[in-house]
Amino acid sequence: MNVNFNKRDPLYEQVVRHFKEEIAAGTLAPGQEVPSRRELANQLKINPNTAQRAYKKMEEQGLISTKSNSPSKITEDQTVLGAIQTELLEEAIFSFISAIRPIRVPLDKVIGLIKKTYASGEVSEKGE
Repeated sequence: MNVNFNKRDPLYEQVVRHFKEEIAAGTLAPGQEVPSRRELANQLKINPNTAQRAYKKMEEQGLISTKSNSPSKITEDQTVLGAIQTELLEEAIFSFISAIRPIRVPLDKVIGLIKKTYASGEVSEKGE
């Protein structure tokens, strides 16, 4: 497991987001076991308390479940799984709209360019 941490957001929130992205992408499947908190801390080179906090947050959100001494597993709740993808999409759209709104591009032009770019698959990060 590899996470590129930024310096703005708390580490445990970045771990939770990483899990959400992996679930939405299908890399982590419903019912799949996840590493123990200690294993995750070792893999990501983070404090075990940070891993514990991330797992607690994911349990509160219903992303993972832990039964007694069994390993934690990705939820199989389809409502939660669908909400993850919607949440990530809404965050991306909000960020996108916030970035382009100041240049006052007509909505139909924005939608047309999105459709064209999405269909072409030619999306890359600027500056890479």
